[in-house]
Parts: sequence; structure tokens; C-alpha cells
Amino acid sequence: MGNRITELFGIRYPIVQAGMIWCSGWRLAAAAAEAGCLGIIGAGSMYPDVLREHLKKVKAATDKPVGVNLPLLYPAIEEHVQSILEFGIKVVFSSAGNPKTWTETLKKEGITVVHVVPSAKFAVKAAAAGVDAVVCEGFEAGGHNGKDETTTLVLTPMVRDAVDIPVIAAGGIGSGRAMLATMALGADGVQVGSRFAASVESSAHEAFKQAIVDTPEGGTMLSMKSVVPVRLVRNAFQQRIAEAEARGASREELAEILGRARAKRGMFEGDLAEGELEIGQISGAIHSVQTVAEIVEEMVREYEEARKGLHAL
Repeated sequence: MGNRITELFGIRYPIVQAGMIWCSGWRLAAAAAEAGCLGIIGAGSMYPDVLREHLKKVKAATDKPVGVNLPLLYPAIEEHVQSILEFGIKVVFSSAGNPKTWTETLKKEGITVVHVVPSAKFAVKAAAAGVDAVVCEGFEAGGHNGKDETTTLVLTPMVRDAVDIPVIAAGGIGSGRAMLATMALGADGVQVGSRFAASVESSAHEAFKQAIVDTPEGGTMLSMKSVVPVRLVRNAFQQRIAEAEARGASREELAEILGRARAKRGMFEGDLAEGELEIGQISGAIHSVQTVAEIVEEMVREYEEARKGLHAL
């Protein structure tokens, strides 16, 4: 299954474990790396000292490639970058900001830089900024999302046609069949979030993992489009947001309802009613909490079976 993505990261399978806040700690990243994927630590929900602890532990747990997801709007980003350099991390996935800000600095240190984009337009800008690859994230994805609501099926070939660098598809990918489909559309690899969020090794609260398993088809909704679009499980908090949006609430009022640490309250502390439960549409197809090794093995098997089935056609 070798291609440009496996060569770029030095991994066995063209699968990236997404750097999700409150879910992607060192255990998940190490397990993904050991299973043949690129493991990613989600630094967006970590104070600088917490990231350093996770980097220390992941380095002790695996010698395989592990990266860090770095939101460019993070207030203490300089400290995060210093820790990344100190611990010898060789892959950074940047998001939520202008890739020009840090790409050159990171690449001068020998770091491979990948930027997450919601559109072909921003993929072109990221390529011009010098990134080594892009993640094109469709509307189906959990967490923060693009405002244009472009689906992965539409976005992937558009980005493929717009840039020459490797393309990683994301959003609604939780099976080997979906991986094959996006690669047929031009992706070199896939980024998987929700399914790994529900893994044994995920740092999410056990109640949130079970909520992912219990979420039915249609059980999520893209919310807070006027503030920052985010896909959430339908619960009491999300319903209040939906009602406020329906009556035309201002950005300020929505921000007040959101408050502080709402995602931590839901995903890390397990408040399923008043927490912000960020997850993708694929949650409707996740039926059990599995180990990372089991998830990867199943995805690879599905991919090969689907590929053989298409070949027979």
C-alpha cells in the first residue's frame, strides 16, 4: 500500500490518525504509530507543560513516526514549537490559521509540514506557502469545519486538481471502503478522526466514547456557523445553540452560551448533556469501542476486499 504519503511520513499504511482535541493524547498517537499509521498528538487542548509531558511519553512508547497537530491560533504557539523542536518531532499538521506564519520556520528545522484546508482555494495558498501536503477536510468531519459545507466527495477531486503536492482526504472516513473511494478520487491517503476518538487508547472520557457508539444516523449537526462552524452530537447544549441560531442570535450571544471549556467538559470530563461533543457524521456507522490495532486491521482488510471487488468489475 506504499505511495507518496507512506514515503513522506515513513509509515506502512497511508492512514493518519487525526490530532483531535481532548482525544489525541500520547497513548492514541503511539498506538496508531505502532499499527502502521501516522500518530498525531492534538496540541490544541494542551498547555505547554502538558504537551511536553505527552511528547516525553510518546517518545518512550514508540520509535515510529509521530507528529503534532498545531492550531496556528493557539496563544502560546511559540512554546509549543520549541517543545516540538526539543523532542525531535519531524511532522507537524497545522490548522486554523495562515500556513505562511510557521511553515518556513518549521521546514528549516527539517520538519515535514501538512496544512488542513476546507477548500481548493486554501489548498493552493497552502501549497504556495511551502507545505509538503494538505489535508482536505469535508463537511462530514467532526469538530471545527469549513463554512462552505463542501462534502469530502466533492472536495477531494477539486483539491487534487488544484495542487501537485500529496493530498490527504478527511471527513466521513472510518472504513476501508471509504479510504478506497477517496483514493479513487485522487487522495494519496486519509485522515481518520471519529473512529479513533472511540478507540480504547483515545484520551476521551469513556462516556463520550459510548456516546459516539450510541449516536445514530443524523445524530450530529453543524452548529455555530456565525462563530466557528463545529459539528456536534445533538444534546441539550447543542439544542440551545440551535434554538438561539434559529431566532437570529448574535455572535456575542452564541459565544456567551458556548462559554469556556465546553469541549473539555463534554469530551474529556464526560458531561453528555451540557458538554460540547465534537464528532463526525461517521459516528452513525461506529458500533463499538475497539483498540487502534483492531481498527487499522479492519480498515486495511476492508480496503483490500473492496479493491478486489472493483477489480472484478
